[in-house]
Amino acid sequence: MKSFFKYVLATVTGIVISAVVLFIITLGIIGAIVSSASSEKETVVNDNSILYVSFDHSISERTVENPFGSLDIPGYNIKNLGLDDIIARIKNAKSDSKIKGIYMNLSTVSTGFASLKEIRDVLLDFKTSGKFIVSYNENYTQKAYYLASVADKIYVNPEGAIDFKGLASSTMFMKDAFDKFGVDMQVVKVGTFKSAVEPFFLNEMSPANRLQVTSYLGSIYDTFIQEISTSRKITPDSLKNIASNYLVRNSDDAVKYKLADAKLYKDELIAELKKRVGVDAKDDLSVVSLLDYKSKANDTSGDANVAVLYAEGEIVGGEGETGEIGSEKISRELRKLREDDDVKAVVFRVNSPGGSALASDVIWREVELTKKVKPVIVSMGDYAASGGYYISAAADSIFAENNTITGSIGVFGVIPNFKNLLNNKIGVHFDGVKTGKFSDLGMVPDRPLTAEERDIIQMEVNHVYQTFMKRVSDGRKITIAQVDTIGQGRVWTGKQALEIGLVDRIGGIEDAIKSAAKKAKLDKYAIKQYPAKEDPFTSFLSSSKEKVQVWMAKEQMGEFYNYFNIIKNVSTQSGIQAKLPYTIEIH
Repeated sequence: MKSFFKYVLATVTGIVISAVVLFIITLGIIGAIVSSASSEKETVVNDNSILYVSFDHSISERTVENPFGSLDIPGYNIKNLGLDDIIARIKNAKSDSKIKGIYMNLSTVSTGFASLKEIRDVLLDFKTSGKFIVSYNENYTQKAYYLASVADKIYVNPEGAIDFKGLASSTMFMKDAFDKFGVDMQVVKVGTFKSAVEPFFLNEMSPANRLQVTSYLGSIYDTFIQEISTSRKITPDSLKNIASNYLVRNSDDAVKYKLADAKLYKDELIAELKKRVGVDAKDDLSVVSLLDYKSKANDTSGDANVAVLYAEGEIVGGEGETGEIGSEKISRELRKLREDDDVKAVVFRVNSPGGSALASDVIWREVELTKKVKPVIVSMGDYAASGGYYISAAADSIFAENNTITGSIGVFGVIPNFKNLLNNKIGVHFDGVKTGKFSDLGMVPDRPLTAEERDIIQMEVNHVYQTFMKRVSDGRKITIAQVDTIGQGRVWTGKQALEIGLVDRIGGIEDAIKSAAKKAKLDKYAIKQYPAKEDPFTSFLSSSKEKVQVWMAKEQMGEFYNYFNIIKNVSTQSGIQAKLPYTIEIH
């Protein structure tokens, strides 16, 4: 017994000591971070500096401040730069006399083509200053090359390559998997092209879906080819021939077909950069990373403000989590901006594949009311489709990039039936009582919908679609019949949307801001961003559990995490959805 208590006491003592040590370490880390944050200094930029640009991180609409970015903590040691800061910092570098040029190190870029277009445009504007842009990497993906093609010189490692074989889009279909698990995905939808639900009951694309994907992928590809053609001075037909026949398979081919200017090793690149900035071969280059380089604050002269309200992610009811568009949160922001006399115009930046139809209508209402008081201009990001288009439709004017994914005016509902899985495979059964014929509609997981129940849900889906079309009809000043013709869930690119009247102008967020100011008759104005950013510590600590879970899942699943996330989202969504067909991956 004496031995037993000895071991118990030793265990308890060890636990207490470990807890105390962990507590002290935690306080030390937080203290160091707070100290660092409070005494943050602007990066010193020396004369004859080169701006180092690399996008080996995800690119969101706005920079998410990460106080733990420099610490090796799983799920937290992530540095990123939002599109807003990328544009602002490159614009600032254009007029910064200490920055002599840009060195881009691009292998892969994790964002959509519309965001890449906005970055590409600001890089082209940077070149008008007479400063150089040089790009170098061992291997370029097609998105990376699309961005790199603006450079004065493109270099590739002698043993590297440039991926240039045309764009492709693929979708994971799960019908057979659900059949094996014993799950029947009961789908109710409106729209011939509303293919968001096809992966649940088909094993391949429907003819209508194949038609629309072929159409919008071709449109994105044409923009991709045309812009590379202009920058590299290679005809579009020649580029398409190179891609279609996969003629560039190594660095020699890249130089031969003029996709690259030369093959260099890293030491040769460094020597080249030293010559460009006039640095002696024995001296070090002065390089500042875009991640550390700070842009000047917006000009705040004048009493008038143009508000930029960001809405990024899936549209959900309530406040929403980080990375979601909560209808309550965005509606509240719109009301504040509408009632703020200092705000003379609103740019509504939408980057969303859609989501809850009800939540979309809640936001639409606030956009409609705000438009009656002051100009509202929508700027579309990579996506502004389905619910994303719903919340955009009421604006005075809509801007999109040629390669924005938009449209998808259609709705659907999905109710899983787990009868075969639960009853036959696992042996789980549900039973209960109800007070009405439809009291358990959508609540019992182990029975299929009756014909009458399915009819009821279909009627509601049809009603939501009619409302959706009415919102678009009123906002775009076209008939409901015209909306239905270009609707039916069909996805369009920004370029196509301009031709059919779903958007007004091709351009990025900078163009939308200028348009808003012009419509409000402003000569001088300050640009204010909304919603206000959360304190970085509050933001990261409040979502600590989710960040670690995501990090662990990605570590274990790798490239399959995206497929897992699709299934997870479907299983947790509720209500009728106005959402983009599946997750569009173009590579």
